[in-house]
Amino acid sequence: MSRNTKINALLLLVVAALAIVPLALGLGDHKKEPFTGADAEAETAITELKPDYEPWFSPLYEPPSGEIESALFALQAALGAGVLAYYFGLRRGRRQGEQRAQERQEAESASVAAREPDDESV
Repeated sequence: MSRNTKINALLLLVVAALAIVPLALGLGDHKKEPFTGADAEAETAITELKPDYEPWFSPLYEPPSGEIESALFALQAALGAGVLAYYFGLRRGRRQGEQRAQERQEAESASVAAREPDDESV
């Protein structure tokens, strides 16, 4: 098993543990909505500390339902993943192209050197 394969397997196990451990340990069982986002947690904390708090801004677009909000979030995540995948694929392709060009150049220079007669033999 190569070093990269071991690192990838370890990272996969860490990600799985991050997803499973909170569920297995029952973290958040005492809450009404145990796994809400940071925005909802902050809103709850602000409301508890200062009930008459008035937000400075309002959202530009408020989705009509939670399902649409989740779908928009998933779309945003997919677009971000696509951009990152394109960038890393482009970098890898360029690196491979440069490596192939260098190998081709080395092979050409070796074949040219093999065709030239030695100066000492003349």
